[in-house]
Amino acid sequence: MQFITKEPINKGWSSDKKYCVTDEKGTQYLFRVSDITQYDTKQSEFNMMKQVEKLGIPMTKPIEFGVCEDGVYSIQSWINGDDAEEVISSYSNSEQYVYGLEAGRILQKIHTILAPITQEKWEIRFNRKMDYKIQKYAECPIKFENGQAFIDYINKNRHLLKNRPQVYQHGDYHIGNMMIDRNGLLYIIDFDRNDYGDPWEEFNRIVWSAQKSPFFASGLVNGYFNGNVPMAFWRLLALYISSNTLSSVYWAIPFGQNEVETMLNQAKDILSWYDNMSNPVPTWYK
Repeated sequence: MQFITKEPINKGWSSDKKYCVTDEKGTQYLFRVSDITQYDTKQSEFNMMKQVEKLGIPMTKPIEFGVCEDGVYSIQSWINGDDAEEVISSYSNSEQYVYGLEAGRILQKIHTILAPITQEKWEIRFNRKMDYKIQKYAECPIKFENGQAFIDYINKNRHLLKNRPQVYQHGDYHIGNMMIDRNGLLYIIDFDRNDYGDPWEEFNRIVWSAQKSPFFASGLVNGYFNGNVPMAFWRLLALYISSNTLSSVYWAIPFGQNEVETMLNQAKDILSWYDNMSNPVPTWYK
């Protein structure tokens, strides 16, 4: 493919370099470049995106994959629209909820792709992950007010990880990785953290969605479960959110004080939604 223009995109946490490029016909594409050492990871990501696309998911479509002088690249379709996160508040509460329902139904479809049978048992893998996060939190110089509530909840609820199924995961599924196009349709972007794991763990980023729009977040859960949300889901989600929150502060330190503040405030919100982790159904859920 030959491109006439190339504009850098400076958004998101990925180490990939991203550009909006235009070909001679005036068609725009997303051009992503990663370090050559990531060749295998990126090729697998691209192949999995092709599988997801076959399910009819509204998303950035994978078009071309290869090597260029800057590393390994992929070309994806361009979505003409706005970041859902930035425009969601301009919609009515019921419209926000309907977008959430749509996001939940899309996720349900993505989760029909099963993990390979060679995948390590979820219980073993995730317990190891939580132990590591508890240790890193203990070593971290910055602590949450009442951060122990997260650790207590984790230790009391580890048994919930037993025999959990594993599926393909988008890996970073929240309103910040969605767009609303010019026709008002919702699209999913940024599959670069894709993985395999418990389908319910995919909701661990719902915190970001709930802070932006409780209606969207509520729709996301209800859409996924067709309105019939099991209590077991809430208990397990509280475990995943506890684990995620523990690691957020030491993750944020290298990015500076602003990020640290964001994470401290987020932890405060979470503890208030869950009444210091004593109620597994968060107060934002409508």
